[in-house]
Amino acid sequence: MPGITVGVDGSDNSYRALEWAMKEAGQQDLPVTVLAVNNVARDPWTGNPEVMAEDAAVVGRARSWTEDAVAKVSGQLGDAKPTSVSVQAVNGFAAEELIKASHDSDLVVVSARGSGGFARLAIGGVASKVIHHAACPVVVTPAVK
Repeated sequence: MPGITVGVDGSDNSYRALEWAMKEAGQQDLPVTVLAVNNVARDPWTGNPEVMAEDAAVVGRARSWTEDAVAKVSGQLGDAKPTSVSVQAVNGFAAEELIKASHDSDLVVVSARGSGGFARLAIGGVASKVIHHAACPVVVTPAVK
């Protein structure tokens, strides 16, 4: 379904990206897909995600956090809510999942910095990959220091 896809990772910066995406979707009368990705290891032989049994619990927590964040933002928007909001939580690689989602989106929104450990970088690795490979326009919300 076309609309806005926003990537979240539980960080304050991704919460701001979610707020921006939901406000924009409400103004444009578009649906929103909120995508939380549990980054897993890459299989060294196949390059595919290595999903372990314990990753199911991590995805469940990510879905729960994301649903709570969506409810909180929706409550703040009043009548300016998006037409619909769907939450997806998956195992995989964040940049690749967002790029895949960009093929069915009008816009992808990510934060400049997420929960990664390299705070000195101006833009995170996920945002950089999405900017360069997405099939639709990308908005990068600024990080707050």
